[in-house]
Amino acid sequence: MNIPESHIITIFGASGDLTKRKLLPALFSLFKQDLLPKEFKILGVGRTDFSDELFRKNFITWLDGEEKDVEPFLNKLFYQKIDTGKVDDYELVKSKLNELREGTGIPENYIYYLSTPPGLYELVAKGLEKANITADVEGESWKRIIIEKPFGIDLASAKKLNKNLLNYFSEDQIYRIDHYLGKETVQNVLVTRFGNGIFEPLWNRNYIHHVEVTSSEELGVGTRGGYYDNSGALRDMVQNHLLQLVGLVAMEPPIHAESKAIRNEVLKVFQSLRPIKEEEVPKYVIRGQYTGSTVKGECLTGYRYEQGVPNDSRTESYLAMKFFIDNWRWKDVPFYIRTGKRLPTRVTEIVIHFKKSPHHIFSHDDLTINAHNQLVIRVQPDEGLLFKFSMKVPGAGFNTKTANMDFHYSDLNDDHIPEAYERLLLDCMQGDSTLYIRGDAVEEAWAFVQPIINAWKNNPEIPVYGYPAGSWGPAHADTLIEEPEITWRYPCKNLSNDGEYCEL
Repeated sequence: MNIPESHIITIFGASGDLTKRKLLPALFSLFKQDLLPKEFKILGVGRTDFSDELFRKNFITWLDGEEKDVEPFLNKLFYQKIDTGKVDDYELVKSKLNELREGTGIPENYIYYLSTPPGLYELVAKGLEKANITADVEGESWKRIIIEKPFGIDLASAKKLNKNLLNYFSEDQIYRIDHYLGKETVQNVLVTRFGNGIFEPLWNRNYIHHVEVTSSEELGVGTRGGYYDNSGALRDMVQNHLLQLVGLVAMEPPIHAESKAIRNEVLKVFQSLRPIKEEEVPKYVIRGQYTGSTVKGECLTGYRYEQGVPNDSRTESYLAMKFFIDNWRWKDVPFYIRTGKRLPTRVTEIVIHFKKSPHHIFSHDDLTINAHNQLVIRVQPDEGLLFKFSMKVPGAGFNTKTANMDFHYSDLNDDHIPEAYERLLLDCMQGDSTLYIRGDAVEEAWAFVQPIINAWKNNPEIPVYGYPAGSWGPAHADTLIEEPEITWRYPCKNLSNDGEYCEL
């Protein structure tokens, strides 16, 4: 990989959980791999009263003593206390940046990472602009700003956020981060499709029966109930993570593997999503909440009994939906999305269900449930690819069974598989926005889910189905798939909704 230009990355909210768990460990990993420039520094900014030395000591504590030879990295860490709510305090950030650059040869190349509550995004951008440290100088220096989701809470707020940020930074400077897109398997969707001649001719309505995307979590909301109840699965997972996965699966081949070309094609997918009208929401969208149950001897609390959750909450901890993409490639091919908490396992996968062979000539073949060939793209936790196809059972006759061709990224023992934040931070340093979300795509995604938000708000008769914690969600989700011989794929060895063990 090309080593990025010398720069300083400034993390706002540097004492927060994201910085501790993800950002600094990712930067430390990049440092150990010699992927960072020689002249590189990290400036933590926040309200907490840290000195440089205390910030460094805390980083060692956050590592839990697992790492050795950390001293060279510690020398890259610095801290500046400010009141992030006071615009004038950003002059302190400017002064600290100038101090860190002094005698190093680092140009005014700055990355600002906003690991802050979304309500501070505009204020931080405004403070930086007032301090005159937001503008690129062509041929001399650049500035980039990374913001975490949520990018708004609905279409109106997303448009407002985009408009306000553009008062201080250009669209080319804004990097909206979605850690799902940094996962190796997600990126490999593009290579699988466009780097292999065998897949692209089949990747259309003529050969694909339906596409299924699942993202399940084994845990409940825990202590985040108060936050989650104001969000729910639709805002927390579908509008961003899962629609972005759909965009990569469904996009047309880009002209070349360059950021603008790829993001243009993803945008076209979102523009082609068939709108779901408010009155159609009960037909195409199923929502649910987990209820208390006992799993493997453990008593699991229901959603409405979690800390911070109102006992009359109608916020969905589970969502399943069916939709279509109205373009030449995907016309009338159903796309199914499913996500939820307190499901049997933690897994994210994309499943391409190919159409059955048109005529069954082998015994018992027509009795096989889900006999479609499947290409399973496992995003997490066991990244890899799985292809399922029919093979003859040894012995007399032509009895068949499903066989697997399975690839795991962990089998590539010689290659480091970067964490999502490693990849995305390095991309930003190199000015590559391919795996970041553009403002117009954010707004198109919100435009698609807005009728669902409106329907739930305006029609209290739309049910919220209960499902036992540890199950695969409400049985009503099965009604989205209208053909009786087809079910959701159950991606772990656990009880399915009909009480039978599902496949690995």
